[in-house]
Order: sequence, then structure tokens, then C-alpha cells
Amino acid sequence: MSTERDLEGWTIAFDLDGTLVDSAPDLIGTLNRMLAQYDLPPVPMSSARHLVGHGAMALLRHGFMEAGAAWDEAHAPGLFERFIEDYLAHIADESVVFDGVVPTLERLAARGAILCVATNKRTDLSVALIEALDLTKHFAFIAGPDAVSARKPSGAHIHEAVQKAGGDPARCVMVGDSTTDTKAAKDAGVACIVVGFGYNDVPRDELGGDVVIDHYDGFEAGLADVMGG
Repeated sequence: MSTERDLEGWTIAFDLDGTLVDSAPDLIGTLNRMLAQYDLPPVPMSSARHLVGHGAMALLRHGFMEAGAAWDEAHAPGLFERFIEDYLAHIADESVVFDGVVPTLERLAARGAILCVATNKRTDLSVALIEALDLTKHFAFIAGPDAVSARKPSGAHIHEAVQKAGGDPARCVMVGDSTTDTKAAKDAGVACIVVGFGYNDVPRDELGGDVVIDHYDGFEAGLADVMGG
């Protein structure tokens, strides 16, 4: 059983898409609206879900290539901007917070932990999504790749997110769902908890995390394991 304020001095850094929030429906919804503008077939959720954590450009490229259309890098910036505009307008139509996230965040805060977000989703988009889902109050800082010197899988992303949240990078645990997160944690020299229900890009037991959980009900037990307590 946890001791009151026993996480004082620790920071828990969370990935966003696939870790805190199931955002794939809205991201792939935007992709499919763009494909429809070119009379291209929609991409099924099952074929694109694992790409969500790799950014909008990866989704766009995948969608156009799967539809058999030529991908022109010269047009990529324009497509990207239109993607972002549409996505912002639909950022939380179907996106939902994963079951158990909110009570877990509340308990971690009650135990004294600093909470932050370290995501490869652009900061303005991350803030918009987090605000739309009423999660803002839980986090001391939200760090997209534009808020730090290097994006995940660089460990600098985690270190700087933690520092900006007022924490100590030497006393941090990363939480994520993909190799981007586990590699960043390894580079940062911190433990990593993997959520097995996210947008895993390889089999979850091959992601390289220290602990894999199937539901946030098991988060604090996993946290105790990686902290050696």
C-alpha cells in the first residue's frame, strides 16, 4: 500500500497518443477526409493505428501510398498544414481518455509526484487535445517536440520536459506505448512503463520497457516494480 507523499521528488512523464488518450479515431478520420478530397479510398483503422505515434506526415504518406497514389514530397508541406487545420477542428470528436487514467493521475499527485507530458505531437495540438478532454489540471508541463531541443527517441526530450515541469531528470519514470518511448527512456537513463493497449509498433514484449501493464489499474504496482519498491 502506498505511503502518503512517498513519490515526493519524483516525476512521471507520459506520452500522449496511445498512452493517455485513444486519439486514433480522430487522427485517422482527418486522414480519410483528406483522402476523400482526392477521390482515394479510406484507410482502415487497423492498418494505420500503429502509425499514430509517428506523426501526421507518416500517416499522410501511409494513406496516400496504401491508396495507390503517388506521394509527392513537394506537396507534403501543404498537405500537412491542411491536415493540421482539419484535425484541430475535430481533435476530440471521438478521442477518449483510456480507462483508469484520471484516477491514476489523481493518486500519483496525492502521493507527491510531479506529472508531465513528453510527446512527439506538436505542443499546440497536445495542449488542445488535453484541454478538450479536461486533463490540463493534472500536468505541470506539456512538452511537444517544439518545446525541447530534440524529440523522442532522444532522451533530451524527457530530461527537458521533466526540468520544465520543475522535476529532477535523475528521479523520473517514463510511460509510453512504442519503441519511440522505450528508446527515449533508455537514452535518458530512466525506467519505462509500457502500456500494452496503445499504438505498439512491435509486439509489446519486444518494445524494451521495464514493465508492461494491461490497464491503468496495474500502474502503481508497475511503478513500484520499476522503482524497486
